[in-house]
Amino acid sequence: MRLSLFKRQPDPDRIEVPHAGTIYPVAVKRRASARRMTLRVSQATGEITLTLPERADFATGRLFAEKHGGWIAARLAKRPLSVPFEPGQTIPYRGVPHRIVHWSKARGVTHATTDRDGAAIIAVAGEAVHVPRRVKDFLRRAALEDLERAVRTHTATLGIPARKITIRDTTSRWGSCSSKGHLNFSWRLILAPPLVLDYLAAHEVAHLKEMNHSHRFWALTHKLCPRTEEAEVWLKRHGAGLHGFG
Repeated sequence: MRLSLFKRQPDPDRIEVPHAGTIYPVAVKRRASARRMTLRVSQATGEITLTLPERADFATGRLFAEKHGGWIAARLAKRPLSVPFEPGQTIPYRGVPHRIVHWSKARGVTHATTDRDGAAIIAVAGEAVHVPRRVKDFLRRAALEDLERAVRTHTATLGIPARKITIRDTTSRWGSCSSKGHLNFSWRLILAPPLVLDYLAAHEVAHLKEMNHSHRFWALTHKLCPRTEEAEVWLKRHGAGLHGFG
C-alpha cells in the first residue's frame, strides 16, 4: 500500500467571483456533514458563502461558484435596501412606521411619540453624531422589555421559568433556547408587529419543555400563541427586511 507524500493545501478563506464587471467576494467553508457543494447569499448581511464537502476538489468548487455569478448578482439585488438610523429616515417600531427626529442637542431621553400633526416619530436628543447609537439603544431596551413581558406570560402558562433572557443581533435565527433554560432573541423583533415578537417568545418558551420541533412542540407553541401560523407567514414575507435597518 502506498502512502501519499503530499498533503492537500489549505483552502483560501475567500475567492473572488467576477460577473458583469463586478467582483463578488465569496467565503469558503468545508463541512464534514455537507454532501454537495452549495452557494448561499445571506439576505441579512449580504455575505456569500461557498460550502464544500470534506473531500471535494477545491478547483471544482471554485468553478462551481464562478458559473453561478449571475445567480449571486440576482440574489444580492433582492436584498432589502439599507436604512440607517439617521434623522429623517422612517423605520418600523412595533410594526408601525416612525420617522426619526433629532429634536434637541441637549441630552434627553429617546422616546416614541407623535409630532404636531399626529405622525409617529422617534424623538432623539443629544449631539447629532450620536443619533444612530441612541436609536439603536432605545430599540434594544424596548425589545428587552417587550420580550421579558411576553416570556413571563408564556412561562406562567407553561409552569417552567426561563433562567435568563438575552438580546442579540443575530442574522441566522430570531431566537434560541439552550438546555440550561437561557433564551436568546434578536432585538430586531421590536421592529415587527407585536404578534411576531409574541410568537417568537412563545416558540422559545415552548422549547423549555420540548427541545425539538416535534408535533408536541408545535402543539404547545400553538397553545401559547394561537396566531402562530399568521406570525410565521409575516416572518417569511418580511423578516429579511428587518436586517436592512440600522
